[in-house]
Amino acid sequence: MVKLLQRIVRWFFMRIENVFNIAFGDKLNPFYHLGTISFWQFWLLVGSGLYLYIFADTGVHDAFDSVERITHNQWWAGGILRSIHRYATDGMILTMLLHMLRHFAYDRYRGFRSFSWLTGVALLWLVYIAGVNGFMLVWDKLAQFVVIATAEWFDILPMFNGTLIRNFLYLETVNSRLFTLLAFIHIGAPLIVAIIMWVHVQRVPRAHINPPQPIAIAVTLMFIALALVKPILSQGGEADMAVVPTNIEFDWFELPVLALVYILPPLHVWYWVLGLTALLFLVPWLPPKRLGSAKALTSITFHPDHRSVNARFDETLLDAGLRQEIDLPYECRNGGCGVCKCTVLQGKVDPGLYQPSALSAEELAQGKVLMCCATALEDAVIEYEAGAFARSFQEYTARVVMMEKLTHDVMRVLLKLPEGQQIRFKAGQYVNIILDDGQRRAFSFANPPHEDEFVELQIRLMPGGRFTTHVFEQMKEGDEVRFEGPIGDFSLRESDRPIVFVAGATGFAPVKSMVEDAFKRGLKREIHLYWGVKGLKDLYLPELPTRWAREHANFHFIPVLSEAAPEDQWSGRTGLVHEAILEDFPELKQHEIYACGSVRMIEAIFPFLKQHGAEDGACFSDAFSLSARSMAYQPRK
Repeated sequence: MVKLLQRIVRWFFMRIENVFNIAFGDKLNPFYHLGTISFWQFWLLVGSGLYLYIFADTGVHDAFDSVERITHNQWWAGGILRSIHRYATDGMILTMLLHMLRHFAYDRYRGFRSFSWLTGVALLWLVYIAGVNGFMLVWDKLAQFVVIATAEWFDILPMFNGTLIRNFLYLETVNSRLFTLLAFIHIGAPLIVAIIMWVHVQRVPRAHINPPQPIAIAVTLMFIALALVKPILSQGGEADMAVVPTNIEFDWFELPVLALVYILPPLHVWYWVLGLTALLFLVPWLPPKRLGSAKALTSITFHPDHRSVNARFDETLLDAGLRQEIDLPYECRNGGCGVCKCTVLQGKVDPGLYQPSALSAEELAQGKVLMCCATALEDAVIEYEAGAFARSFQEYTARVVMMEKLTHDVMRVLLKLPEGQQIRFKAGQYVNIILDDGQRRAFSFANPPHEDEFVELQIRLMPGGRFTTHVFEQMKEGDEVRFEGPIGDFSLRESDRPIVFVAGATGFAPVKSMVEDAFKRGLKREIHLYWGVKGLKDLYLPELPTRWAREHANFHFIPVLSEAAPEDQWSGRTGLVHEAILEDFPELKQHEIYACGSVRMIEAIFPFLKQHGAEDGACFSDAFSLSARSMAYQPRK
């Protein structure tokens, strides 16, 4: 039944959104910005409310007169703002309802998004409460109806038992203290709304709280036009408890529950309201979504960033990447524009629900999905177009000026740019070597930014690797190399936390750059480097971190061999690198972890480290991975 309802509602949304795409374009389609439009209307009603509050009086005999002066004596300001205040509240309720209904239709309210759904339900009721309360402050005939209907509805509850309505039987029973209370509620409720709105977006990475400027201007102008064409006026004169209010213009956006009080028994209205609220709170779990083969925590590797991140159950690829500080391309975040289109290189991904105009059936068959809609069902590798994100790098041509074999399968290569050229980068970034057919191979800067005379790369020979085989068998000093860079955001964050570096094989290259840069900048944070390799012959340049440890009291070097041979005569740490870390750090909370190596290594160590207190927001990785797309994309070879 729920699935059928979702399909029906989604059918309507799909067609309406398609019409709006034709009229406004996918970037300015208001249906893709319902949440931010709600935020904008909140700013409008708060701004207009503050102005009205300056001139309003909360005395029982002065409230109505003060509102009339605001409306008529300064119609060009107070009158327009009064209308905007009402229309913005109605509009906010409308867009919030549409926003929730759309998320329900597109099945975007479960798992990682359930928190936003629950806070959204709370927000909706709070806006209703603030709106109903606002009607009372005008103290006209409509306010009289609202006050009496509310009192009669609440009086059915055992805690009141008919006592509220007694306060509104005669005009003399209404005093200024009531209006002071109403004004306090009308100020306090929006403050609570503002706090919950802030909480509401906290689990949505890089959430926008304002719509695109053209939409914000259009919404504001629409309310101004409504204020001029159909201004909000007081109804029927001042409230009079001796006369039953009639012929009032009812507000069906904010007062539908009060209408039901006179159609259904008030207690039944309570059952409906509480039952609907409970149902809305339980919606993310009713009916339960089948997990199928989906994992509670999946690893997603993004190319061309070569970054691996963890995605929670039902978290989209986009949210997972943005939450962990990867600059992914996106625009509408609603499956309508296609800006976040990517290709699944490996793993099983649920493409989710989206506009067919944003992703064709042919593209889906080719393995393309929209990151804002797709969720990973298992560990996955995806690639998005380099041209889809803001490029802050450029192409260079350099010459090989030195080649040094550091060990049996690691070559140090120094590249020299033409005279007058310089590449500025951050320690931890990398370059893409451009092959003759346009394919790329990624390698990290091994030199720190202050040593910029050469670009130092540490290249490991990969069996069957096209470029790495060329380096070891054919490349010679004087050869030209094309590359683009700098790329990536694997760099030290500014904080006071101790640092734990985890390097696997040539993952030492970016660590070398970052450590030498930290020394140059005078960082005093404790630094521990765990370098994991198979055997002693794989531990190239061991004298360098050993020297760092002698020269810098805050640096500690721990090499770890996983397959130490008898001939190595190794007396240091053995086993898996994460086991060595956990022996030294049973509790990793308040530490920053920087891991660089193969995807397999990073996927293996992070779950163990997080079980011992390592925090998601303090774990950073630079993963070297092989593509599942034949030989078309094989970074770090």
